[in-house]
Amino acid sequence: MAKIILKFEQSVLKEVPLSQGVVTVGRLPDNTIHIDNLAVSGHHAKIYWDGEKFVIEDNNSLNGTYVNKHRVSKAELKDGDEVLVGKHTLSFKDEWHEGAPGGPAAEHNGPAVPQMQATMVLDTKKAKELLAMAAAARTGTPPPAPAGHESPAAPPPPAHVEPPAPPKERIGMFSVLDGKTDASSYVLGKMCVIGKSDMASIKLKGFFAPNMAALVNKRDNKYFIAASEAKIKVRINGQEIAGQRELHEGDVVEVAGIKLNFGFQE
Repeated sequence: MAKIILKFEQSVLKEVPLSQGVVTVGRLPDNTIHIDNLAVSGHHAKIYWDGEKFVIEDNNSLNGTYVNKHRVSKAELKDGDEVLVGKHTLSFKDEWHEGAPGGPAAEHNGPAVPQMQATMVLDTKKAKELLAMAAAARTGTPPPAPAGHESPAAPPPPAHVEPPAPPKERIGMFSVLDGKTDASSYVLGKMCVIGKSDMASIKLKGFFAPNMAALVNKRDNKYFIAASEAKIKVRINGQEIAGQRELHEGDVVEVAGIKLNFGFQE
């Protein structure tokens, strides 16, 4: 299946599988791919299946959409393409090859229909069976059983089982324990930046505070944190971390001179 991988610099923030539906990209929370960045328009672009290929279309965004460093209004996406939206990268991955079993051609062109070659000589019975199979494939109904091979009685339908309730959405938050910030607590969205820059959700104060110190993103109802640069150190409960690390209730995070306590809203 084709998918989009959202990245900021070297950090992977989210993976979104693609189907025949429309995937929207933008700064507002109602987008499928939400990018909380002032360089990104509210509804910046959209990705969708266009007959036989995936395409990306810019929604007249302020800063534009770039595919492999070329600004586009609408462009076909191919495996390995890199899409730049603001300061974030959308990597397009397509694991299927055109025409392969289960690939885009098979997925969107319906079930295969038995073909009869012009050079084949068929008796009447065999020809009728093949024609019946072809008609069934086009309509989506099961083909009739060949003469002498009646299908067994269908099993009774399974008893109705209520599907499990989806997990309750959990909203994370930081409480400031120490350091200079513009607020004493913060409610976390799908992605937020810790730093001094204008796009930061958790804004640091002080002349020497970094513009971007760390990134926090939400995936599968969990929150993860990572330093934005290799030279910046992030500690959780006193231990320095490398790469991304999941946050748990009660964790104490230290980064860029501030200390934060992580938890979930009641």
